[in-house]
Amino acid sequence: MSRAKSPFHPGAVALVLLVGAASFLLLLYAMAHGLDGSSERDGRAHAKSPGLDGYAGFVSLIENSGHTVSLSYSEGNLDDYGLLVLTPRFDTDGEELAEIIEQRRYTGPTMLVLPKWIAMPIPDSVPVEAEPGWVLLANAMAPPWFDALDIGEGAELAIGTTGGFSGLGYEGTLPDGTNTMALVETGESPIEPLVVDREDDMLAGLYYADGDAWPLVIVFEPDLVNNWGMANETRARLADALIHKASEDEDLDLTFDMTLPGLAKTENLLTLAFTPPFLAATLCLILAALLVAWRAFQRFGPPFAEAPAMAQGKRQLAMNGAALLARLKRWHLLGTPYATLVARRIASRLSLREPEGEARERAIDNALTRTDYQGESFGHWANLLRQARKPADILRASRALRSIERTLTP
Repeated sequence: MSRAKSPFHPGAVALVLLVGAASFLLLLYAMAHGLDGSSERDGRAHAKSPGLDGYAGFVSLIENSGHTVSLSYSEGNLDDYGLLVLTPRFDTDGEELAEIIEQRRYTGPTMLVLPKWIAMPIPDSVPVEAEPGWVLLANAMAPPWFDALDIGEGAELAIGTTGGFSGLGYEGTLPDGTNTMALVETGESPIEPLVVDREDDMLAGLYYADGDAWPLVIVFEPDLVNNWGMANETRARLADALIHKASEDEDLDLTFDMTLPGLAKTENLLTLAFTPPFLAATLCLILAALLVAWRAFQRFGPPFAEAPAMAQGKRQLAMNGAALLARLKRWHLLGTPYATLVARRIASRLSLREPEGEARERAIDNALTRTDYQGESFGHWANLLRQARKPADILRASRALRSIERTLTP
């Protein structure tokens, strides 16, 4: 084995490995957290939406008020302690929503903001430099699943015109007084009014299932807390007051649900790998891989280069041929070629013109006579070599021919 210089610089190989490993880890992290390139600025009414019907401004208001706010993309977080803000869509399953509210009765307070606006992306024909997520509000309608919640007994949702609102110490106007959604009482309703319009219809209310349960604050008019509503200071202060009312003035963490708006992200093994307590095991595996890579670069000297499977050159060719004869045990095949080869070399050096065979061997014997050679003739040994069958006889006759060759050639 021979040592060969590596064609790659160790630093370059290390850089390639580090970049590849980092890219692979980033890919795993992106897959685990659902970073697939899709944007949450999709124009739908949720906590990340910057459109008129979205609630990004509401989230920003709460954060700037000193509250801890998080976004939940998993249905498993709906049972966490704290104030949960639900912003369902028109196509939400009413029975499923009612079950979520029921399960949270003894877990924590809940704020339910009903949808009202049918929004659409701003078309290219409208001469507005729209940013991603901006929408046009096409029409207003009440959610069809409200009756399935079983909390509006003695009242019904209606959309109409109003001159303004009042409640929780604030008075003002709505951004659109012609499409106001309110809960109109038709009997004795279990919902306590928090904010009403000029016609005393309920824009936001408080509901207790029983005396020991956490409260449910229902915002029937979403323009009180959506981005359009946050454009006014009075409505912003009212929205903050609704948060304090829902949390019963306790310092609770707030969670905005993103599953009902259709942005749920299911957990998988990759998610768990980057989530405590499994994150510690993942980091240990990464460090172990780095240690193995470092040890691989710390070996002694350059790598061994394997010898070629078959050596080149005349000597190696002769050795390969001899090895083949030894393997096949065809020793008798060596005699005649070798005698002819020696005779050809002697004739070439002595300039003998006799053809191959007995004539050339007699000419070699005559040359031996002129040198006062006393041993057996060249023809004698050549004939013995051609007739030999054993390795010992072949070696003895070939050595005699080689000795004659040294005698006749300088």
